[in-house]
Amino acid sequence: RMLTRTPSVVAQVFLLLSVVLVIAIAVIQINQQQILSPGLKYGIVLDAGSSRTTVYVYEWPAEKENNTGVVSQTFKCNVKGPGISSYGSSPGALAKPLDDCLNKVKERIPVHLHKNTSVYLGATAGMRLLRLQNESAANEVLASIQSYFRAQPFEFRGAQIITGPEEGVYGWITANYLMGNFLERNLWRTWVHPYRKDTMGALDLGGASTQISFIPKDPEEHLNSTLQVKLYGYNYNVYTHSYQCYGRDEAEKRLLALLLQKSKTSANVDNPCYPQNYNTALTMKDFFGSLCTQSLRPANYYPNQPVNFHGTGDPGLCQEMVSLLFNLTACRDREDCPFNGIHQPKVKGNFVAFSGFYYTIHALNLSGQFSLDDFNSSMWFFCSQSWAQLQFMLPKFEEIYARSYCFSANFIYYLLVHGYNFNAETWPQIHFQKEVGNSSIGWSLGYMLSLTNMIPAEGKLIQLPLKPPLFAGLLVFLTATALLCLLFLVYLCVVSHQQKNVPRVEHVFIPE
Repeated sequence: RMLTRTPSVVAQVFLLLSVVLVIAIAVIQINQQQILSPGLKYGIVLDAGSSRTTVYVYEWPAEKENNTGVVSQTFKCNVKGPGISSYGSSPGALAKPLDDCLNKVKERIPVHLHKNTSVYLGATAGMRLLRLQNESAANEVLASIQSYFRAQPFEFRGAQIITGPEEGVYGWITANYLMGNFLERNLWRTWVHPYRKDTMGALDLGGASTQISFIPKDPEEHLNSTLQVKLYGYNYNVYTHSYQCYGRDEAEKRLLALLLQKSKTSANVDNPCYPQNYNTALTMKDFFGSLCTQSLRPANYYPNQPVNFHGTGDPGLCQEMVSLLFNLTACRDREDCPFNGIHQPKVKGNFVAFSGFYYTIHALNLSGQFSLDDFNSSMWFFCSQSWAQLQFMLPKFEEIYARSYCFSANFIYYLLVHGYNFNAETWPQIHFQKEVGNSSIGWSLGYMLSLTNMIPAEGKLIQLPLKPPLFAGLLVFLTATALLCLLFLVYLCVVSHQQKNVPRVEHVFIPE
């Protein structure tokens, strides 16, 4: 009896072990599969602004979140010299300044990825103006860039002049992306859409245009003036408007043109926005050469005629002159129309103000958020300084910027308060900031994000703890072992059952 019990116990143990091992190996194989990212992808965006070109390098994991890459900025390089729109008469001279930055970019991106790295150039208001003024010159500049990039190892995706609304919306995307309003990591370190997180408005001040973008309180009411943006599987209706000729540099040219118009003499002109005792000589072409000031040109316009500007540092008069740059009567007191006859919903929520807004605020020794009163008193104090005093006040002193900060501050005040209808209550909701982490706030990252929607994601490579042949071999072996044990146990049961049913023969000894 013992002999039949021992094999039965052994078979049961083997059966149990085989089943446990099959389950354990399957669970380990499923849970421990290591997902190897197919590595990083890179993209290069050239932000060709009116005053300069900046090259940005972005990277993101090759697997994507709901069709949009999780992108971060890894490198930034300012191209020496002016913006590309200044090369209208000599497009061939563009290559040399670009070389310095592109050589640095080549070192940043692994060589084997160069040919798969896309390059995009987006040109903004400076080129929009050049195209309006001289279309063939604008086309030659773009063609020169095209031929330059054909000789580069990257995959060039074209040089485009982006529209004002596109520039506004891409800036809005960048700001909200960097603030974590589209994606955030949850407890399990996976990317999720933030629950009920509001987006921020975006205020961008360039050299030739300025943009405002935000989601209005009732987007349905403003469908004609909103653009639909789809990111990470969600739709957003964004109100955006771009004001051409309201960039910082073009607005200042308009101011200089107005001052000359109002001056008794065209040789010497007082400028209340320049610091006291500051003098500079500009040619008429410097400010009348632009499309934005064409209508203000005097009848006797000589491009090379010098005009001497003398700074009087008068904050009150400066503000009065700046107000003339805004047409506040075109709206005829309609509430949803701040200036220039443009429809705009009421500003709502928090805003981030970057580019020219940030640099001016920084020069006034302010940062982040502050009250409208604080801004006004800093502006008044700054505008009352003499040219000699300013040299000690500014963290970085460069004549071309230093002389214009008072004008910029007054222009920003007028644009935000009388243009966009911010007031003492809503002003503190504006955050003046240049970057988040290491990424600059501007339109180029938003442009890249929108374009990564079109860059196909690569599949993840799954690395298993056991190589597939070994995994399959073990499964077959253990399953076979379990089946053999099961068959053996069934056989023992049958044998034992048969033995019970054999009739016992009793030997009857009959005594002789």
